[in-house]
Amino acid sequence: MDGASAAKPSKRVTITDVARHAGVSTAAVSKVMRNAYGVSEAMREKVQAAIADLGYRPHAAARGMRGRTYTIGVLLDNVRNAFFADILDGIRDELRHTDYTVLIGAAGFDPEEQARTIRSLVDRQMDGLILIAPGTPRAEVLDTAASTPTVVIGHHDASDTYDSVVDADDLGAGLVVDHLVSLGHRDIALVSAPGTRANKWKRTPEAVLSEGYLHAMERHGLDPFARVHHTAYSDDGGFKAGMTLLTADRPPTAVMTGADVAALGAYRAAHELGLRIPRDLSLVGYNNNALAALAPVQLTSVDQAGHTMGSAAARMLVERVERRRDRAMQTTMTPRLVVRSTTGAPQGR
Repeated sequence: MDGASAAKPSKRVTITDVARHAGVSTAAVSKVMRNAYGVSEAMREKVQAAIADLGYRPHAAARGMRGRTYTIGVLLDNVRNAFFADILDGIRDELRHTDYTVLIGAAGFDPEEQARTIRSLVDRQMDGLILIAPGTPRAEVLDTAASTPTVVIGHHDASDTYDSVVDADDLGAGLVVDHLVSLGHRDIALVSAPGTRANKWKRTPEAVLSEGYLHAMERHGLDPFARVHHTAYSDDGGFKAGMTLLTADRPPTAVMTGADVAALGAYRAAHELGLRIPRDLSLVGYNNNALAALAPVQLTSVDQAGHTMGSAAARMLVERVERRRDRAMQTTMTPRLVVRSTTGAPQGR
Protein backbone atom coordinates (compact mmCIF):
# COMPACT_ATOMS: atom_id res chain seq x y z
CA MET A 1 0.00 0.00 0.00
CA ASP A 2 1.50 3.34 -1.02
CA GLY A 3 1.37 6.52 1.00
CA ALA A 4 -1.29 8.05 -1.23
CA SER A 5 -3.74 5.20 -0.62
CA ALA A 6 -3.06 4.88 3.11
CA ALA A 7 -6.02 5.91 5.28
CA LYS A 8 -5.45 9.10 7.17
CA PRO A 9 -6.18 9.06 10.88
CA SER A 10 -9.55 10.66 11.59
CA LYS A 11 -9.51 14.08 13.17
CA ARG A 12 -10.57 14.17 16.81
CA VAL A 13 -13.97 15.80 17.26
CA THR A 14 -13.77 18.91 19.45
CA ILE A 15 -16.30 20.85 21.50
CA THR A 16 -16.18 23.52 18.77
CA ASP A 17 -17.30 20.92 16.21
CA VAL A 18 -20.20 19.96 18.49
CA ALA A 19 -21.23 23.61 18.91
CA ARG A 20 -21.10 24.23 15.14
CA HIS A 21 -23.11 21.05 14.43
CA ALA A 22 -25.77 22.00 17.00
CA GLY A 23 -25.84 25.63 15.97
CA VAL A 24 -25.06 26.88 19.47
CA SER A 25 -22.12 28.44 21.29
CA THR A 26 -19.29 26.42 22.84
CA ALA A 27 -20.35 27.88 26.19
CA ALA A 28 -23.81 26.31 25.73
CA VAL A 29 -22.23 22.92 24.96
CA SER A 30 -20.07 23.23 28.06
CA LYS A 31 -23.12 24.00 30.22
CA VAL A 32 -24.97 20.95 28.92
CA MET A 33 -21.95 18.73 29.56
CA ARG A 34 -21.61 20.09 33.10
CA ASN A 35 -25.35 19.63 33.69
CA ALA A 36 -25.39 23.26 34.79
CA TYR A 37 -28.47 25.11 35.95
CA GLY A 38 -30.43 27.22 33.49
CA VAL A 39 -30.11 24.93 30.47
CA SER A 40 -33.44 24.41 28.67
CA GLU A 41 -34.57 20.92 27.74
CA ALA A 42 -34.59 21.90 24.04
CA MET A 43 -30.98 23.08 24.26
CA ARG A 44 -29.97 19.90 26.12
CA GLU A 45 -31.57 17.69 23.47
CA LYS A 46 -29.98 19.65 20.62
CA VAL A 47 -26.47 19.39 22.10
CA GLN A 48 -26.84 15.75 23.08
CA ALA A 49 -28.01 14.93 19.56
CA ALA A 50 -24.92 16.65 18.12
CA ILE A 51 -22.66 14.77 20.53
CA ALA A 52 -24.24 11.48 19.45
CA ASP A 53 -24.08 12.36 15.73
CA LEU A 54 -20.39 13.25 15.87
CA GLY A 55 -19.35 10.59 18.40
CA TYR A 56 -17.77 13.26 20.58
CA ARG A 57 -15.84 12.05 23.63
CA PRO A 58 -14.40 14.68 26.01
CA HIS A 59 -10.68 14.31 26.57
CA ALA A 60 -10.27 13.06 30.15
CA ALA A 61 -6.74 14.41 30.61
CA ALA A 62 -7.72 17.86 29.40
CA ARG A 63 -10.74 17.90 31.68
CA GLY A 64 -8.53 16.88 34.58
CA MET A 65 -6.24 19.82 33.90
CA ARG A 66 -9.29 22.06 34.20
CA GLY A 67 -9.91 20.68 37.69
CA ARG A 68 -12.11 17.63 37.13
CA THR A 69 -11.38 14.07 35.97
CA TYR A 70 -14.97 12.82 35.80
CA THR A 71 -14.05 9.68 37.70
CA ILE A 72 -15.66 8.42 40.91
CA GLY A 73 -14.01 5.82 43.14
CA VAL A 74 -16.09 3.20 44.96
CA LEU A 75 -14.61 1.29 47.90
CA LEU A 76 -16.01 -2.10 48.92
CA ASP A 77 -14.61 -4.95 50.97
CA ASN A 78 -15.95 -8.10 49.34
CA VAL A 79 -16.74 -8.57 45.66
CA ARG A 80 -18.58 -11.81 46.49
CA ASN A 81 -21.28 -9.94 48.43
CA ALA A 82 -24.13 -9.76 45.90
CA PHE A 83 -25.71 -6.84 47.79
CA PHE A 84 -22.81 -4.67 46.68
CA ALA A 85 -23.72 -5.49 43.09
CA ASP A 86 -27.17 -3.98 43.76
CA ILE A 87 -25.53 -0.81 45.09
CA LEU A 88 -23.15 -0.64 42.13
CA ASP A 89 -26.07 -1.05 39.71
CA GLY A 90 -27.77 1.92 41.37
CA ILE A 91 -24.61 4.02 41.10
CA ARG A 92 -24.15 3.05 37.45
CA ASP A 93 -27.76 3.77 36.51
CA GLU A 94 -27.69 7.17 38.19
CA LEU A 95 -24.52 8.12 36.28
CA ARG A 96 -25.52 6.48 33.00
CA HIS A 97 -26.29 9.74 31.19
CA THR A 98 -23.39 11.73 32.64
CA ASP A 99 -19.69 11.89 31.81
CA TYR A 100 -18.68 10.23 35.08
CA THR A 101 -16.86 6.89 35.08
CA VAL A 102 -16.83 4.57 38.11
CA LEU A 103 -13.64 2.85 39.26
CA ILE A 104 -13.93 0.13 41.92
CA GLY A 105 -11.45 -0.51 44.71
CA ALA A 106 -12.04 -3.98 46.21
CA ALA A 107 -9.93 -3.77 49.34
CA GLY A 108 -10.91 -6.80 51.45
CA PHE A 109 -11.77 -6.65 55.14
CA ASP A 110 -8.41 -5.41 56.48
CA PRO A 111 -8.76 -1.79 57.70
CA GLU A 112 -5.24 -0.81 56.66
CA GLU A 113 -5.70 -2.25 53.19
CA GLN A 114 -8.93 -0.28 52.89
CA ALA A 115 -7.15 2.89 53.99
CA ARG A 116 -4.39 2.24 51.44
CA THR A 117 -7.00 1.79 48.70
CA ILE A 118 -8.76 5.04 49.65
CA ARG A 119 -5.45 6.89 49.48
CA SER A 120 -4.76 5.36 46.05
CA LEU A 121 -8.14 6.54 44.76
CA VAL A 122 -7.43 10.05 46.03
CA ASP A 123 -3.92 10.01 44.51
CA ARG A 124 -5.50 9.17 41.15
CA GLN A 125 -7.48 12.40 41.39
CA MET A 126 -10.98 10.94 41.69
CA ASP A 127 -13.58 13.70 41.72
CA GLY A 128 -15.37 11.97 44.58
CA LEU A 129 -15.57 8.76 46.60
CA ILE A 130 -18.36 6.41 47.64
CA LEU A 131 -17.28 4.23 50.56
CA ILE A 132 -19.45 1.18 51.27
CA ALA A 133 -19.36 0.40 55.02
CA PRO A 134 -15.66 1.28 55.33
CA GLY A 135 -13.62 -0.45 58.02
CA THR A 136 -10.85 2.13 57.86
CA PRO A 137 -10.62 4.52 60.84
CA ARG A 138 -13.27 7.24 60.86
CA ALA A 139 -10.61 9.90 61.40
CA GLU A 140 -9.03 8.99 58.07
CA VAL A 141 -12.39 9.14 56.29
CA LEU A 142 -13.01 12.58 57.81
CA ASP A 143 -9.58 13.72 56.68
CA THR A 144 -10.19 12.41 53.16
CA ALA A 145 -13.67 13.97 52.95
CA ALA A 146 -12.26 17.37 53.92
CA SER A 147 -10.54 17.55 50.52
CA THR A 148 -12.44 15.03 48.33
CA PRO A 149 -16.26 14.91 48.21
CA THR A 150 -17.27 11.66 49.91
CA VAL A 151 -20.42 9.65 50.54
CA VAL A 152 -20.40 6.87 53.16
CA ILE A 153 -22.94 4.07 52.70
CA GLY A 154 -24.01 2.06 55.74
CA HIS A 155 -22.51 3.81 58.76
CA HIS A 156 -24.99 5.85 60.80
CA ASP A 157 -22.33 8.21 62.22
CA ALA A 158 -23.41 11.55 60.77
CA SER A 159 -20.85 14.22 59.89
CA ASP A 160 -20.64 17.78 58.61
CA THR A 161 -17.82 16.62 56.32
CA TYR A 162 -19.26 13.73 54.33
CA ASP A 163 -22.72 12.73 53.12
CA SER A 164 -24.18 9.36 54.08
CA VAL A 165 -26.82 6.87 52.97
CA VAL A 166 -28.08 4.42 55.58
CA ASP A 167 -30.75 1.82 56.15
CA ALA A 168 -32.91 1.94 59.30
CA ASP A 169 -31.20 -1.26 60.47
CA ASP A 170 -32.77 -1.20 63.93
CA LEU A 171 -36.23 -1.22 62.36
CA GLY A 172 -35.16 -4.01 60.03
CA ALA A 173 -34.06 -6.18 62.94
CA GLY A 174 -37.38 -5.52 64.67
CA LEU A 175 -39.29 -6.64 61.57
CA VAL A 176 -37.44 -9.96 61.60
CA VAL A 177 -37.93 -10.63 65.31
CA ASP A 178 -41.62 -9.72 65.12
CA HIS A 179 -42.08 -12.08 62.18
CA LEU A 180 -40.31 -14.98 63.85
CA VAL A 181 -42.15 -14.47 67.15
CA SER A 182 -45.47 -14.44 65.28
CA LEU A 183 -44.56 -17.90 63.94
CA GLY A 184 -43.95 -19.17 67.48
CA HIS A 185 -40.17 -18.83 67.80
CA ARG A 186 -38.56 -17.83 71.07
CA ASP A 187 -34.93 -18.90 70.75
CA ILE A 188 -33.78 -16.54 68.00
CA ALA A 189 -30.06 -15.91 67.37
CA LEU A 190 -28.42 -13.09 65.43
CA VAL A 191 -25.31 -13.55 63.29
CA SER A 192 -23.58 -10.19 62.90
CA ALA A 193 -20.25 -8.82 61.67
CA PRO A 194 -17.81 -8.16 64.52
CA GLY A 195 -16.82 -4.59 63.67
CA THR A 196 -14.02 -2.94 65.63
CA ARG A 197 -14.06 -0.13 68.19
CA ALA A 198 -10.51 0.82 67.30
CA ASN A 199 -11.76 2.46 64.10
CA LYS A 200 -13.99 4.85 66.08
CA TRP A 201 -17.18 4.15 64.13
CA LYS A 202 -19.89 4.06 66.78
CA ARG A 203 -22.97 3.55 64.61
CA THR A 204 -21.97 0.87 62.12
CA PRO A 205 -24.73 -1.13 60.40
CA GLU A 206 -23.96 -4.20 62.52
CA ALA A 207 -24.05 -2.15 65.74
CA VAL A 208 -27.43 -0.61 64.90
CA LEU A 209 -28.75 -4.00 63.74
CA SER A 210 -27.66 -5.63 67.01
CA GLU A 211 -29.30 -2.86 69.03
CA GLY A 212 -32.55 -3.30 67.14
CA TYR A 213 -32.44 -7.07 67.61
CA LEU A 214 -31.78 -6.85 71.36
CA HIS A 215 -34.50 -4.23 71.86
CA ALA A 216 -37.00 -6.34 69.90
CA MET A 217 -36.16 -9.46 71.89
CA GLU A 218 -36.59 -7.48 75.12
CA ARG A 219 -39.88 -6.05 73.87
CA HIS A 220 -41.20 -9.60 73.45
CA GLY A 221 -39.82 -10.67 76.85
CA LEU A 222 -37.25 -12.90 75.16
CA ASP A 223 -34.05 -11.21 76.30
CA PRO A 224 -32.93 -14.39 78.17
CA PHE A 225 -32.80 -16.12 74.76
CA ALA A 226 -30.94 -13.31 72.99
CA ARG A 227 -27.47 -14.09 71.64
CA VAL A 228 -25.30 -12.43 69.02
CA HIS A 229 -22.67 -14.49 67.21
CA HIS A 230 -20.00 -12.47 65.43
CA THR A 231 -18.50 -13.52 62.11
CA ALA A 232 -17.47 -12.06 58.77
CA TYR A 233 -20.24 -11.37 56.28
CA SER A 234 -19.20 -14.09 53.87
CA ASP A 235 -20.33 -17.59 52.91
CA ASP A 236 -17.52 -19.10 54.97
CA GLY A 237 -18.30 -16.83 57.94
CA GLY A 238 -21.97 -17.81 57.82
CA PHE A 239 -21.09 -21.49 57.55
CA LYS A 240 -18.82 -21.37 60.61
CA ALA A 241 -21.42 -19.42 62.60
CA GLY A 242 -24.10 -21.92 61.59
CA MET A 243 -21.99 -24.89 62.64
CA THR A 244 -21.25 -23.28 66.03
CA LEU A 245 -24.83 -22.25 66.79
CA LEU A 246 -26.53 -25.39 65.50
CA THR A 247 -24.25 -27.79 67.40
CA ALA A 248 -24.55 -25.87 70.70
CA ASP A 249 -26.17 -27.43 73.77
CA ARG A 250 -29.17 -25.20 73.11
CA PRO A 251 -29.38 -24.61 69.36
CA PRO A 252 -31.70 -21.80 68.26
CA THR A 253 -34.87 -22.56 66.34
CA ALA A 254 -34.35 -19.47 64.19
CA VAL A 255 -31.25 -17.61 62.98
CA MET A 256 -31.14 -14.10 61.57
CA THR A 257 -28.01 -12.94 59.75
CA GLY A 258 -26.97 -9.39 58.93
CA ALA A 259 -26.25 -10.26 55.29
CA ASP A 260 -27.73 -12.69 52.78
CA VAL A 261 -24.28 -14.03 51.91
CA ALA A 262 -23.83 -15.14 55.54
CA ALA A 263 -27.35 -16.63 55.59
CA LEU A 264 -26.46 -18.80 52.62
CA GLY A 265 -23.41 -20.06 54.52
CA ALA A 266 -25.64 -20.89 57.51
CA TYR A 267 -28.03 -22.64 55.11
CA ARG A 268 -25.11 -24.82 53.97
CA ALA A 269 -24.23 -25.64 57.60
CA ALA A 270 -27.81 -26.68 58.35
CA HIS A 271 -27.83 -28.92 55.29
CA GLU A 272 -24.56 -30.56 56.35
CA LEU A 273 -26.03 -31.24 59.80
CA GLY A 274 -29.11 -32.84 58.27
CA LEU A 275 -31.48 -30.08 59.37
CA ARG A 276 -34.49 -29.20 57.25
CA ILE A 277 -35.37 -25.59 56.55
CA PRO A 278 -37.81 -24.28 57.73
CA ARG A 279 -39.06 -27.37 59.62
CA ASP A 280 -35.98 -27.69 61.87
CA LEU A 281 -34.60 -24.18 61.48
CA SER A 282 -36.00 -20.86 60.28
CA LEU A 283 -33.43 -18.69 58.54
CA VAL A 284 -33.58 -14.98 57.66
CA GLY A 285 -31.08 -12.89 55.71
CA TYR A 286 -30.55 -9.17 55.27
CA ASN A 287 -30.15 -7.26 51.96
CA ASN A 288 -32.60 -9.21 49.77
CA ASN A 289 -30.11 -9.55 46.94
CA ALA A 290 -30.79 -11.52 43.76
CA LEU A 291 -29.56 -14.80 45.29
CA ALA A 292 -32.23 -14.66 48.01
CA ALA A 293 -35.00 -15.08 45.45
CA LEU A 294 -33.46 -18.06 43.64
CA ALA A 295 -35.88 -20.99 43.45
CA PRO A 296 -33.74 -23.54 45.39
CA VAL A 297 -33.21 -21.07 48.26
CA GLN A 298 -36.19 -18.68 48.55
CA LEU A 299 -34.61 -16.91 51.51
CA THR A 300 -36.74 -14.70 53.75
CA SER A 301 -34.80 -11.43 53.86
CA VAL A 302 -34.96 -7.74 54.73
CA ASP A 303 -34.93 -5.58 51.61
CA GLN A 304 -32.54 -2.64 52.03
CA ALA A 305 -33.25 -1.19 48.57
CA GLY A 306 -29.61 -1.54 47.52
CA HIS A 307 -30.20 -0.12 44.06
CA THR A 308 -31.88 2.96 45.56
CA MET A 309 -29.05 3.36 48.08
CA GLY A 310 -26.48 3.36 45.27
CA SER A 311 -28.52 5.76 43.16
CA ALA A 312 -28.97 8.15 46.10
CA ALA A 313 -25.25 8.01 46.93
CA ALA A 314 -24.25 8.82 43.34
CA ARG A 315 -26.75 11.67 43.10
CA MET A 316 -25.60 13.19 46.40
CA LEU A 317 -21.94 12.87 45.41
CA VAL A 318 -22.41 14.60 42.05
CA GLU A 319 -24.24 17.44 43.82
CA ARG A 320 -21.18 17.98 46.01
CA VAL A 321 -18.64 17.53 43.21
CA GLU A 322 -20.47 20.07 41.05
CA ARG A 323 -20.98 22.40 44.04
CA ARG A 324 -24.75 22.45 43.83
CA ARG A 325 -24.85 21.82 47.59
CA ASP A 326 -22.30 22.60 50.29
CA ARG A 327 -24.01 21.18 53.38
CA ALA A 328 -23.72 17.52 54.38
CA MET A 329 -26.85 15.40 54.50
CA GLN A 330 -27.92 11.87 55.45
CA THR A 331 -30.52 9.85 53.52
CA THR A 332 -32.25 6.95 55.30
CA MET A 333 -33.89 3.98 53.58
CA THR A 334 -36.88 2.22 55.15
CA PRO A 335 -36.41 -1.57 55.29
CA ARG A 336 -39.07 -4.04 54.15
CA LEU A 337 -39.36 -7.71 55.15
CA VAL A 338 -39.78 -10.10 52.21
CA VAL A 339 -41.15 -13.41 53.48
CA ARG A 340 -40.25 -16.52 51.50
CA SER A 341 -39.95 -20.22 52.28
CA THR A 342 -37.05 -20.33 54.79
CA THR A 343 -39.22 -19.29 57.74
CA GLY A 344 -42.02 -21.25 59.36
CA ALA A 345 -43.39 -22.38 62.71
CA PRO A 346 -40.89 -24.35 64.85
CA GLN A 347 -41.59 -28.10 64.73
CA GLY A 348 -39.08 -29.35 67.30
CA ARG A 349 -36.23 -31.73 66.67
